[in-house]
Amino acid sequence: MPAIDLLPFTDPWLYALMAVLILGSAFVQGVGGVGFTMFAAPVAAIVCPELVPGPLLTLGGFVTLLTAIRESRHIVWRSAGSALAGRAAGTVIAVFALAQLAQRPLNFLFAGLIILAVVLSAAGLRIAATRTNVGLAGVVSGVMGTLTSVGAPPLVIALQHSAPPALRATTGAILFCGSTFSLLMLGLAGHYGLHEFLLSATLVPFMLLGFWCSGHIRQRVSQTAIRRGLLLFCALSAVGLVIKTL
Repeated sequence: MPAIDLLPFTDPWLYALMAVLILGSAFVQGVGGVGFTMFAAPVAAIVCPELVPGPLLTLGGFVTLLTAIRESRHIVWRSAGSALAGRAAGTVIAVFALAQLAQRPLNFLFAGLIILAVVLSAAGLRIAATRTNVGLAGVVSGVMGTLTSVGAPPLVIALQHSAPPALRATTGAILFCGSTFSLLMLGLAGHYGLHEFLLSATLVPFMLLGFWCSGHIRQRVSQTAIRRGLLLFCALSAVGLVIKTL
């Protein structure tokens, strides 16, 4: 039986960098309702690949649960059910891809999906939130979320015409349940275990601090400015990952 490293972060500078990254990502999530993994995943893939996808899915699932709880009365359960059915199918597809692809093509796929997330978020597509469309968004979210930990953009596109509290709460509920299922499937496939759990556990305090800070100033921060900055940051990080892989 292989030994488990109970001190997953042996480099204090790397730990400090990841702590700041998680704190900032949780703040962005708390202000806008989405953005935790979009902000954290591209940087983590470059400097600390062990965090992707399992540990970031763990942290992302936790922070989206907090988002859903904070505005739970606004959750649209019918949309959540349709999206989760699609998310389950997408997760199975993603786990199969993880088993078939080597790390180099996975890096390119990761970067491509991050850029796709940016394009989808910036496109301003107008899609009716029918059960079929929300279900298809769930499939894409399942694939993207399980491979890269970034599963929010397709859901936000499908639910964008909802009131902001409903968008944040419903997306949070979907992402929490979807992340839990993704972690279960990753665990069954051998891509998530105690080491990955410990990586995420060491960063939970910083995630909680960032989310707590967002609750105090989210009404005074321009969500438009944060969204634009987030998309630019993600795009540059994805390009950086491609350059590193090459």
